[in-house]
Amino acid sequence: MNKGILLFALLWLLNASAFAGDRVKPGIDVLRERGFDILKGKRVGLITNPTGVTSTLETTVDVLAQAPGVTLVALFGPEHGVRGDREAGKYVESTVDEVTRLPVYSLYGKTRKPTPEMLKGLDVLVYDIQDIGVRSYTYISTMGYAMEAAAENGIEFVVLDRPNPLTGVRVEGTMLEDEFKSFVGMYPIPYVYGLTAGELARMINEEGWLQGGRRCRLNVVPMEGWQRRMWWSDTGLPWVPPSPHIPDQETPMFYVMTGLLGELGTVNQGVGYTLPFRVVGAPWIDGRRLARYLNSQGIAGVRFRPMSYRPFYFDTTGQLYQGVQIHVTDRSRIELAVVQFAVLEALYRLFPDRDIFQRAKTEKIQMFDKVNGSNRVRELLQTKGNVDDILRVIDRERAQFMIKREKYLLYE
Repeated sequence: MNKGILLFALLWLLNASAFAGDRVKPGIDVLRERGFDILKGKRVGLITNPTGVTSTLETTVDVLAQAPGVTLVALFGPEHGVRGDREAGKYVESTVDEVTRLPVYSLYGKTRKPTPEMLKGLDVLVYDIQDIGVRSYTYISTMGYAMEAAAENGIEFVVLDRPNPLTGVRVEGTMLEDEFKSFVGMYPIPYVYGLTAGELARMINEEGWLQGGRRCRLNVVPMEGWQRRMWWSDTGLPWVPPSPHIPDQETPMFYVMTGLLGELGTVNQGVGYTLPFRVVGAPWIDGRRLARYLNSQGIAGVRFRPMSYRPFYFDTTGQLYQGVQIHVTDRSRIELAVVQFAVLEALYRLFPDRDIFQRAKTEKIQMFDKVNGSNRVRELLQTKGNVDDILRVIDRERAQFMIKREKYLLYE
């Protein structure tokens, strides 16, 4: 054999083995290695979607359906459905899964919380869904409601833990205030909360945040090999989109930076184009002016490039949009919430005749405040406040949350 080819093959094998050794093991992998110990002899309901996979992309549905001594009885689907084929915000219907022939109960329709009828005959509810570490992403609300149902019906609740793609050290954004509690924000945590699903479940359970202060019999199957400072790219795991507009592992960052804009409906943030959450645009925006202003703010780890584009779904008018594309230059330095507030402030200040709040419908304003968890950001901007004013309030609240969350952490 040619020595060059032999050397290449050897290096490839070494790299492959190093990659395999460094790969984080999600909860489902760990559970399987343990011989499904906590599910043996039990009738199981599984809350999942396409992200419920092993590190080698076997579905958790298949793994549990074939697990010796485990009886998988029913599936439960969050927003977008068990198979991930439903549009954001659209009701998901209960049905029968075509692959397993198991009943699929919708938790994103008229019912958000499993009913006693759905849970009849179950011993345990298992939750295995990849989250993106942002409070307004509805999967953690589904988890909380399911924990509540488990507590009320006397069944166990198991979380198969997964990485937080924004790392486990980033805690940013506004805290949820009680009056803005909704399905897009159910718990008093920051917008970017810096916990895994398993850690958050522990916090919800022990802080008495379930209805009536109940506690469920919670069992978290932790990952192996995950560390708090890891980004997704450090885990060695394949990325499966948790929803249609989070196509890759970097999109959660951009979701934090522009997601609030989408709630207003007055500015496009790339949904409807090929760069979801990575652009800010509208027919009336001067992209060069906006980029110049944002770049002058000296925001660490990010640059703004003027661009034009035409959305081709959701908005099919064919109108030309002007705006900016957000480019992350150093993810270790960027403060995602700072970018979010800076963009909002820039649009409000630079284009006062196109007031992004005044032109929004009442229900859109209400949703903006619910997603943000507070109306203070909007009110500060509308009374000529600035990003620094917003961040001072957030910093005080974040310090208190960081102390409270400490005892629920499972990883270093």
